[in-house]
Amino acid sequence: MKRLILLTVFTMVAFAAYCQSYSETGQYKNYISTGMPILLIAPDAVSSGMGDIGVASTPDLYSAHWNNAKFAFVEGNMGIGLTYTPWLRNLHVGDMNLFYLSGYYRINSRSTVAAGLTYFTLGDIDNTNNEGDVLQVIHPNEFLFDMTYALKLNDNLSLGASGRYIRSDLTNGATVEDGAGHSTTHAANSLAADIGVYYQGDIDATQALALGAFISNLGAKLSYSDDDNDKEFLPANLRIGGRYTNKIDQYNKISLLLDANKLLVPTRPYTRDGVDYPTRYANNLTEYNNIGVVQGALQSFMDAPGGMQEEFQEIQLSVGAEYWYAETFAARIGYFWEHENKGGRQYVTIGAGLRYSVFAFDLAYLIPTTRISTSPLANTIRLGLSMEMMPTK
Repeated sequence: MKRLILLTVFTMVAFAAYCQSYSETGQYKNYISTGMPILLIAPDAVSSGMGDIGVASTPDLYSAHWNNAKFAFVEGNMGIGLTYTPWLRNLHVGDMNLFYLSGYYRINSRSTVAAGLTYFTLGDIDNTNNEGDVLQVIHPNEFLFDMTYALKLNDNLSLGASGRYIRSDLTNGATVEDGAGHSTTHAANSLAADIGVYYQGDIDATQALALGAFISNLGAKLSYSDDDNDKEFLPANLRIGGRYTNKIDQYNKISLLLDANKLLVPTRPYTRDGVDYPTRYANNLTEYNNIGVVQGALQSFMDAPGGMQEEFQEIQLSVGAEYWYAETFAARIGYFWEHENKGGRQYVTIGAGLRYSVFAFDLAYLIPTTRISTSPLANTIRLGLSMEMMPTK
């Protein structure tokens, strides 16, 4: 099995399997490559029903992925939830699945702790040699475990901090063939940190406003071999956004949400038609590989080869709405937009939720809106089941 197999796996998970080298307008596509893009995939069936939005959505037990500071404002004393996502079913791949388990516990009126577990299985892949002979069947998988502490600073403002252990095992230690001969791979391990801030307050008796900012996945690069030049940045990410909520009457409530999202990862230099296109801070891949994590995060705002025009193309936008009836039934809709030169993901999502006693069931469904007729994202569905213990009134 050549390195091409590993690159293919990365590409599929990063939604780049359907990206051409050029857009339909002829402009070069220069999407940002990272390791373990599963860190950015919406894991729950609530926010994913609103266009993958959540930095300032109503605090819930899935807040660790969207903004850990929201945990300080969850209504319950404790909760636990599980989400299941069959992945890339439109590619007729039946054994790729994402599982997400999350829970929280309120220590007191100001402090909340939470933990989350993510498991992503990529099914079975044949490890072959250059002649196409199957050497072994590998079972690539990725695993995340995070812990969060959220603190309410006052009645309206909170901070959150998370630590995360990351393990990505794409080859099960298989020996791969490349131009230099044979090399043995291994699982990649890393540690990462998140920090978030969240504000919510009432405008009047029926209207409320929430704002949030969240930096996630700041951590050591991933390495699948002993080659120091073969490392991948984690998908460090900045998300900011807001929510407006209107309680129409005692039964009806609607929220409107907006998120803006940007990777804090430096842009790779590239070569096209025999011409080298360096970034502002990297002229070649060796120089790029020597960029540190914090340095790369800062440079990510001003290193695109196309200047500020390309920098703005790196911003992803989500808009969404959520309607609740009697705090029992929810209907959700949203839209996610990414520039075609940076991946081209554009889709509508719809979702629904049902609460009964301490239990809740949520589902979300994704509908691509791109002109690509066979998007691997089509028909993506997420199912979630949760339980929350509310304080006694």
